Amino acid sequence: MKILWVKMGGLWPATTGGRVRSGQILSELARRHTVSVVTTHGPGDDPDGLAAHLAHCERVISLPYVVSKRGSGAFVGALARSWLSSDPVDLWKWRAAAVREQVHALMASGDVDLCVTDFLFAAANVPTGGPVPVVLFEHNVEYLIWQRLCAVESNPLKRALLEIEWRKLRAREARACQQADLTIAVSEDDRRRLQEIAPGARLAAVPTGVDTAYFDPAPYPEHNDRLVFSGSMDWHPNEDAVIYFIESILPRIRAERPGVSFTIVGRNPSARVRELAAHPGVVVTGTVDDVRPAIGAGSVYVVPLRAGSGTRLKIFEALAMARAVVSTTVGAEGLALEPGRHFVPADDPAAFADAVVALLRHPERRRAMGEAGRLLVETHYAWATVAQVFEHHCEEAVAQHAYTPGRAFGRAYLPRAGSPRPRSAGVVAGEHGAIGWSHPHPRSPGPSVARRTA
Repeated sequence: MKILWVKMGGLWPATTGGRVRSGQILSELARRHTVSVVTTHGPGDDPDGLAAHLAHCERVISLPYVVSKRGSGAFVGALARSWLSSDPVDLWKWRAAAVREQVHALMASGDVDLCVTDFLFAAANVPTGGPVPVVLFEHNVEYLIWQRLCAVESNPLKRALLEIEWRKLRAREARACQQADLTIAVSEDDRRRLQEIAPGARLAAVPTGVDTAYFDPAPYPEHNDRLVFSGSMDWHPNEDAVIYFIESILPRIRAERPGVSFTIVGRNPSARVRELAAHPGVVVTGTVDDVRPAIGAGSVYVVPLRAGSGTRLKIFEALAMARAVVSTTVGAEGLALEPGRHFVPADDPAAFADAVVALLRHPERRRAMGEAGRLLVETHYAWATVAQVFEHHCEEAVAQHAYTPGRAFGRAYLPRAGSPRPRSAGVVAGEHGAIGWSHPHPRSPGPSVARRTA
């Protein structure tokens, strides 16, 4: 297949769960297909590093774009425009004319078999309903994040604004799922939620993965009574989680274990998160080149999320490093984990604190849980396996699109008895059911296409 992948907000360095997931799947797809990437970069992003990381891709086009921050003039403008439309502000601020022009040009070139819209926020820049099938890759059920933030917001004005935002986002998300040829969620839970709001949409799910060779526990010794949380600290659900933990859970733990410390690892901590470092025994690292030493040093990995959606790569990373995990139900949702064996679920402050204290008191239980978690992700959740599932869904979307009445057949070779179709060089049909793109085939030598940034 010739795949166009569109992602707003950059892909490198891989400092967020979404970037990790997208980058790993892209790398696997590019080994078997011709992949072009259109993305954006802002401060702290590395488009040249991205091109090197995705060396197997046909081209990597990264366009400069700085999303408006809350409180900025540009954000106020986006907010005002969104209030005059049915779209939420979180989508308005990701409209980028340069990206739309690039995507439209590539899709109109006749050289794209499939376009992947990576996250809902890229949808405003990708046309649907044309000759190129579009797959929407939903890392989260986006409206659910805002709905949950609304539920825990104590300020009445903020709660009212969040109520408006999540309802508009739900309507837009449903429409995007219905307009796409296929929507891929990252768990069966998310697939069911999206099906509920978009009953006519075609949906599928892929599991979450982890690089078990990279997240190896061997070189990182555990430190006694150290708790760890990791994540993008400019994401509101993560900010809420660590504030909630320090205010409502950590004091209960310290009543039993006075020497316990808490390390918050992750990029771009907000001012509110940086202020947490003033609490005794709390460390806010900010952006780090490598999260493994911090995760490995922890006795217990905590996930006190009250909002969010999708699946948390952070939990699989902690399990790969053989660390015991305590998580809320929201934090662990969508992951095929057995409570009590792979993690300890706890949803109120007292239960969460009790679970952490029990693990701190019993190192043998921590080790057993860590070993079970490591075995689970080693056995079932390698990224190569996840990418194969994603690839299969994409192949089905192309096949379905080609046979839809009123659609152009495009370049896909989809054999029917007595009905031959033209095909491109390098695409061989009939090896895997109706469509045969699951293995690379020799191509005629041609001019190389440079990976480029702008």
